[in-house]
Amino acid sequence: MQLRDIMTTDVQLTDPGMNLRAAAALMRDGDFGLLPVGENDRLIGTISDRDIAVRAVAEGKDPSTTAVREAMSDGIYYCFEDQTVDEAAAVMSRAQIRRLPVLNRDKRLVGIVALGDLATATGASESAVEALSAVSQG
Repeated sequence: MQLRDIMTTDVQLTDPGMNLRAAAALMRDGDFGLLPVGENDRLIGTISDRDIAVRAVAEGKDPSTTAVREAMSDGIYYCFEDQTVDEAAAVMSRAQIRRLPVLNRDKRLVGIVALGDLATATGASESAVEALSAVSQG
């Protein structure tokens, strides 16, 4: 099964200059914990609810004036929409992440896949289930 079959497609890039308060409000209103961050129509990183809490709020930074780029995660993990559930599970397990941006072959954001998507995917293999366990324990 390919990621395009199970990913969430209602996604958009978040501006790295957006303040953390606005990013947190997007997460709250959309009921998700990760925002893909982009510039010039390209993914440059991600920011999670945990990034906001640990890298900004816990450090005393003002969420109203601190930009997303100041708290977003280093490094970019992603998969392509034509890759398999098993391949995404392997990336998520190695990187110890629960959500993964999905790109098309032009490297444009087309979706997000979460651990829950892998868990409920029809035909999800044993390796996908093992990835769930590995990330959940990490």
